[in-house]
Amino acid sequence: MQSLIGGVTEVFTQVQAWLFTQLLAPAMHALGLSPYIEDGYNATEWFLLGVLEVLLLFALLRPLEKLWPAEAEPPTVERRRAVRTDFLYTLLHRLGGFSLLMFFLLTPIADAIEGELRLAGVERWTLDTVLPWLGSHALLQFAVYLLILDFVDYWIHRGQHQFNRWWALHALHHSARHMTLWSDNRNHLLDDALRDAILVALALVIGVEPAQFIGLVIASRVMQSLSHANVRLRFGPLRWLLVSPQFHRRHHAIGVGHEGAHQGVNFGVLFSFWDVLFRTADFTDVYEPTGIRDQLAGREYGQGFWAQQWLGVKRLLGLRSA
Repeated sequence: MQSLIGGVTEVFTQVQAWLFTQLLAPAMHALGLSPYIEDGYNATEWFLLGVLEVLLLFALLRPLEKLWPAEAEPPTVERRRAVRTDFLYTLLHRLGGFSLLMFFLLTPIADAIEGELRLAGVERWTLDTVLPWLGSHALLQFAVYLLILDFVDYWIHRGQHQFNRWWALHALHHSARHMTLWSDNRNHLLDDALRDAILVALALVIGVEPAQFIGLVIASRVMQSLSHANVRLRFGPLRWLLVSPQFHRRHHAIGVGHEGAHQGVNFGVLFSFWDVLFRTADFTDVYEPTGIRDQLAGREYGQGFWAQQWLGVKRLLGLRSA
């Protein structure tokens, strides 16, 4: 097993080196971006990890959608076009490393703030300073980081539904009438930027290292792709722990996902027990149509990437035609 992992790692490193030296580095030098050459090398790694992630998702989740679909495959040209647009969102986020880019953009700012605090005699607080033994248990440390980030992500998700201006952006995500493994990344770019900025700032505060953050992002994205997949799957007893496709589909159901006392149900991103703890869980075992109620009255959320982004801005600004 170790030899297999070592072989895969070696191939990955060779491909990364070839892409960087033959394609990216010459382009960066030609564009006058030589001072950022190290960042370019890291970007090559994110790109390759994204390619592997997309291929893995397709290989594992697409067969499940064929075997146990929650609803029939999209029968119309319009729905097929919507799935293609969702796939474009997936490529943008997974190959472009949206969250990872935010992490490396904010890291210098965090380092500068830490330097100023040290000059003022204030030591930086991290999770390891509070729990020094955690650093010697890599898997446990990873799990704790994942738990903390997901807890905050639960409340971010609640905010996306509670605050009208934020919902104006987040509504794009809920406009998917046919959910698939690609639906997770159908988000307004401003919505993603705000959410990622909060999570990245938290990760930097608690002391998450770059390599750990990459692992956390990939683990989270894979689980979210599964929860959005068009799969009739509940997870059995594990549904009380993890967000299943059935549990999250209830969150996207018309008349359920953005209505009621809490402006929706099932806000958990990875772990469903947050919803149990804060009384927003709905384990009703049904597979209802997904979308937003006002779509039934004819409200348009856009059929392509640019139309969806523009309509999101118009909703944010409160323009009637949006």
